[in-house]
Amino acid sequence: MTRSKRRAATAPAFGRVGRILPMLLLTLLVVALILPAGAAISPGFLGPARPQEPAAAGPWQQLPATLSAPGAGGPSGGGARPLSDAAPVPDAAALAAQLNATLKTDGAGSFSGVVQDAVTGEVLFDRAGDEVRAPASNIKLLTAAAALRTLGPDRRFSTKVVAGATPGTVVLTGGGDVLLGAGESAPDAVLGHAGLATLAQSTVSALQQAGVSGPVTVLLDDSLFTGPPLSPAWSPEDVAAGEVAPLFPLALNSARFEPGSTTGPRPVDAAMAAAETFAARLASAGAAAGLTVAPGVARVPATEKTPDDAGHANKVLAEVESATVGQQVDLLLRTSDNYLTEVMGRMVAAASGKPASNEGAVAAVLQQLEELKIPSATLRAADLAGLTLANQVSARQLSAVVRAMTTGTDSRLRSALAGFPVAGLTGTLGSRYTDTSTSRGAGLVRAKTGTLNTVIALSGYVVDADGRLLVFSFIGNNLTPGAAGNKAALDRTASALAACGCR
Repeated sequence: MTRSKRRAATAPAFGRVGRILPMLLLTLLVVALILPAGAAISPGFLGPARPQEPAAAGPWQQLPATLSAPGAGGPSGGGARPLSDAAPVPDAAALAAQLNATLKTDGAGSFSGVVQDAVTGEVLFDRAGDEVRAPASNIKLLTAAAALRTLGPDRRFSTKVVAGATPGTVVLTGGGDVLLGAGESAPDAVLGHAGLATLAQSTVSALQQAGVSGPVTVLLDDSLFTGPPLSPAWSPEDVAAGEVAPLFPLALNSARFEPGSTTGPRPVDAAMAAAETFAARLASAGAAAGLTVAPGVARVPATEKTPDDAGHANKVLAEVESATVGQQVDLLLRTSDNYLTEVMGRMVAAASGKPASNEGAVAAVLQQLEELKIPSATLRAADLAGLTLANQVSARQLSAVVRAMTTGTDSRLRSALAGFPVAGLTGTLGSRYTDTSTSRGAGLVRAKTGTLNTVIALSGYVVDADGRLLVFSFIGNNLTPGAAGNKAALDRTASALAACGCR
């Protein structure tokens, strides 16, 4: 089974609404970023009590008269008001009436769904919420939560060059960074934060200081991950199409040939491709210093691998560090990066003392759900990217994960919030919410998307018209492949939540 999801170009402007929408969305994004940016409901999401206002009167809901500069506050110029626990909770019956009118399939299949008040956890809408279903890429939310809890949002992964056992040999050692760039390190970037050209230059300097003058041989150590590099749950067609690729603990561009590429075939051996690029950069940097690099790269023989404390054989000559785990989680949620998600799962397993394999990664992620006290006895995970129907997760479980991120006691999970795609603006929601039936949610709905041939899902959070924070998850299964109305149904339903003053 292959995934049907393909990124579409942003829809053209439509009439008067289309002309004003970009300005409206940008302003809403500025405000929306202020509201949930890494803060808990108590005290972060909660602010001082404010006077009751009519529905849709909050500053996050107003059409701006002027475009606010970043950091200049809300449409009124005085800054966005904090959310308040005094904001009314939607009436469940009134909310259900609206959602049942929009949450309808286009053809075969059915939708399940859950909406909760983020502060209290009260369930405001429940349609088969405990029924486990294929969640597609919504399962990435589980990996995001596990990575932030296990690794921490500030953790970075190191790619090192160490001295080999044989004089004149250097070993490129993967440490989990698959967002390496081929050029200089880019400190302000996530993709390409660590660059192989910078690593090569530092390696040349270290070799010069060590008095190395002869030809240098480059070896590759990518032994951090164990087990098969491909999950048995993945379709060969998906692999051939480039939805995912064999997993290694180092790669360029999240295992893409070019940094801007998001579709098409991937390198079969991303680690070796990175090593060969490093060898070329090392040869270029070494030429001016009189160093030559032997052609070809081989993997380190198992007999030459030694413990980290073995001395000279593992002396670190140079290293570069990745962007933080928090930044990488933002990227995998915003772009729904399958490769990065699976690698992050294996890094969670390694940090948990489990084998850094597919099975170890799944076990480590599910363990984190249990520690979050999210019931997972019914949950089944065959991978972490969501490429298979064998994954079975309920809307209630996904909603609970989002609630843990917005209002739970573990503040490390707040780092995931900024990575949720914003309706009509960013990531996999960037080209959606552009017509009159969904414009009420533009700039307000923040949600992880998920799409397979017969599956569509949307899980996230939104501030309603009364200023109440709601979390939600909607999952459609057994749908008619290619039926455009299913995506529209989810977007209209999330927009109804954003516009709700349901009392």
